Amino acid sequence: MSTRISNRHLVRTAMAAAALAVPLLAVQTAPAVGAASATTDGSHSSHKGDRKTQGVFLSISGSGKASIRGLLLQCEPTPRGRHPKAAEACAALDKANGNLAALPRKRGNCTKQYAPVTVAAHGSHRKQAVNWKKTFPNACAMHLATGPVFDF
Repeated sequence: MSTRISNRHLVRTAMAAAALAVPLLAVQTAPAVGAASATTDGSHSSHKGDRKTQGVFLSISGSGKASIRGLLLQCEPTPRGRHPKAAEACAALDKANGNLAALPRKRGNCTKQYAPVTVAAHGSHRKQAVNWKKTFPNACAMHLATGPVFDF
């Protein structure tokens, strides 16, 4: 293995570790008593969010050696951040009351190619905690199900 490829692998690994660590630092470590918790089936956490967390950290990761990317979407007081479609993503979250499992699905067809993509959202939206994660069979299926929220 060449040094150049090895260095790239180290950089990707470090970026992946950082992307996974940020959500852990951004949300509460334990939900409040009686609060619902999120599951991998896309259910929504219903307890009040941590007041210190402003926004939702969104991440997308592929399988194997695929890259991991993420960003912070902030919707209050107005949509902002590095999300290229922040206004549309915030509007979609508002329409679903912050419940990513309830995002309106776009119409369309995808191939049956299996290239799993996992998306996650952690933080708070309009003072509601968000803790959601779901794996889709491919990027097309993910985009149809999540609309502009993970379109970055």
